Amino acid sequence: VLPAKFPNLLVNGAQGIAVGMATSIPPHNLREIGKALHRLLDNPECSIDDLMQDVTGPDFPTGGTICGRGGILQGYKTGRGRVILRAKHHMEELKRGKEAIVVTEIPYQVNKAELVKRMAELVNDGKVEGITDIRDESDKEHAVRVVIELKASADPTIILNQLYKHTQLQDTFSLNMIALVEGRPEVLNLKELLESYRDHRIAVIRRRTQFLLDRAE
Repeated sequence: VLPAKFPNLLVNGAQGIAVGMATSIPPHNLREIGKALHRLLDNPECSIDDLMQDVTGPDFPTGGTICGRGGILQGYKTGRGRVILRAKHHMEELKRGKEAIVVTEIPYQVNKAELVKRMAELVNDGKVEGITDIRDESDKEHAVRVVIELKASADPTIILNQLYKHTQLQDTFSLNMIALVEGRPEVLNLKELLESYRDHRIAVIRRRTQFLLDRAE
């Protein structure tokens, strides 16, 4: 096991499938994980609720909004849970009194091209009414910018709810935090993951110091 100078498993997340088990650890904010580690070092008896003062939830690189905190809490306390992710959007006014829903962030691991294609299929099949055009205006300045033009008579709330239901504009991320602890796969809660990293760092520093001492002697 190579020495890791930051808790990569939590910061970058991990996903993998083995025989009879799979792991799904979401990515997190490096500063938040760092603060939680400091709290754990200062007070090894701290609770998961204490650690959640620093780690408020997963930090997905594609943005989006996590709906509710129940799934996060369950995942951090038991090692297993589900979080619902929604795309982030705002409304823009167009000519002739029309409006557009502009999507600027999408759920984690959702393919933008497939998302746009799926929305267009729903409009063509008549499952979602009130949309006149869907354009992908993403560029260097706007990493994600999907414009959904609406008819003047359309209700944006109804259309959004239909898109949440039928497309990956709303998606679910499952937390299944399985990791190898001394060669054995275990389901770990947030505190156990942080403790494992702390113990790893202590072992690395102790071995390094012993090596330097042996060499000097």
